[in-house]
Amino acid sequence: MPAARSRLCRTRFDGPRIGSGEVRSRYRVKEIFYTLQGEGSHAGRPAVFCRFTSCNLWTGRESDRHRAICQFCDTDFVGTDGPGGGRFSSPADLASAIASTWQGKDHARSRPYVVCTGGEPLLQLDAEAVEALHRKGFEVAIETNGTRPAPSGIDWVCVSPKAGADLVLTSGDELKLVFPQPGLDPEQFVELDFTHLRLQPMDGPDLPANTEAAIEYCLAHPQWQLSLQTHKYIGIR
Repeated sequence: MPAARSRLCRTRFDGPRIGSGEVRSRYRVKEIFYTLQGEGSHAGRPAVFCRFTSCNLWTGRESDRHRAICQFCDTDFVGTDGPGGGRFSSPADLASAIASTWQGKDHARSRPYVVCTGGEPLLQLDAEAVEALHRKGFEVAIETNGTRPAPSGIDWVCVSPKAGADLVLTSGDELKLVFPQPGLDPEQFVELDFTHLRLQPMDGPDLPANTEAAIEYCLAHPQWQLSLQTHKYIGIR
């Protein structure tokens, strides 16, 4: 794992301030929507995505991208103005909003599934929210940069390390490495306690070359499996 400690970019808090006469929202969510998981081990699985605002590796504003730890992020996580987004004052309120977004029919072979993402979800997601989602019948997954510890009870932990950021969360279900990243060698992570190792080509103008490089790496190092962002290929969220 990366050994160097880097100074992280600060994000502006977009919630009410203490002393403003307002109650600070416990959870700030950019959007909540129903789709198919597009990448990783659960690609193709119906899921509610709950995208939390804020990240500790980039403010989310283009004017700050050049000085961010993570400069290749392709996600809008600023504000609470997306579909289903808002400010939620309690775990029960958040869980109810997520449950109301689930559209799948009940079946003995399936279980409602929520992916908590961001931004960086572990800036906000806590054990109480996980418990509230479990009470609604959900299997709870996170997609995290791994720089913060995870609360107990999460059913699926997917960590995506970023060059220049300390990796704190060193075990889980899936390590999904965006590839290539200067300063990050996939072999840095093979001895960590993850069940699945996924290599995902970095999107952008070099995607064809990055995809070819990821394919070649997986063929030469079969402990890694290729992950593609299938949602971008088939035109869904």
